[in-house]
Amino acid sequence: MLLLPVLFAGAAQAFELKPFKDRLFAYPGILESRDGGAYIVVDYNELRDINRRDKVPERRVNRAYVDPIPRRRQADQTLQTDAGEIRFIAAGISKGARLVTVYVHGRGGDRKQGANDYTFGGNFNRIKNLMLRNSGVYIAPDGGDLGDDAVQRIRELILAVLRRLPNARLVLACGSAGGAVCHALAQDDSVATRMAGIALLGSFGSDSYIGSAAWRYRVPLFIAHGSADSVIPVAAAESFYHAVQQTPGYPVRMVRFETGGHGTPIRMTDWRDMINWMLRMH
Repeated sequence: MLLLPVLFAGAAQAFELKPFKDRLFAYPGILESRDGGAYIVVDYNELRDINRRDKVPERRVNRAYVDPIPRRRQADQTLQTDAGEIRFIAAGISKGARLVTVYVHGRGGDRKQGANDYTFGGNFNRIKNLMLRNSGVYIAPDGGDLGDDAVQRIRELILAVLRRLPNARLVLACGSAGGAVCHALAQDDSVATRMAGIALLGSFGSDSYIGSAAWRYRVPLFIAHGSADSVIPVAAAESFYHAVQQTPGYPVRMVRFETGGHGTPIRMTDWRDMINWMLRMH
């Protein structure tokens, strides 16, 4: 059952996300900037950014990074779709929302990964707080095996939410193998027309993106990758960035975390900086 109520349509207004713990979540240092700031290399240090940031490394972040308020507006829900049932966790407001952020996990993950307040340096708690405090909704769905049926279930979930939130734009973020969902939905006009942006976090590019509905609508594309990623080489992410950049004026950014591994972009991406950039591009 989808609990989000039907809302009345109105004129969408431009806005930006207000600060929330920006000092803690800001990029720790910019080592290099290219392409007018579209490509940046961020200083990443495991000792500082994991061991000192976490109370229990990779399992529980220090309390300063977390605000539990979104738990009061969070629910584990289920939606029946033509491709079967999908479970998801939603946090934020359900009336008058202006932004919907959806995070799709990688292989072996589930909806709980994207709703965990304490792992990945508290970064999922931050995006929940950013949505709640800025008239938004955050959704972490089960992606299953990330195959065609999973894509269809996530598609129907997103469209159901957007029908009930007619003023809202969509930020679709995909981690690792979850990029299959981002690339599939980039082809879908009904989803792409509502997109504020797409984020690939330690994920992969696809030749199909050029010419997709998202590409035609010039949906801002954000790519974040660790330079020491042993699962998806950073060279592949950079090649995709340069391929999209060949479209004159296309809004694309890349953040390279120097020495970062496969999960680093999920931990270190500055959600507020990323989303505000997307919103400015419209």
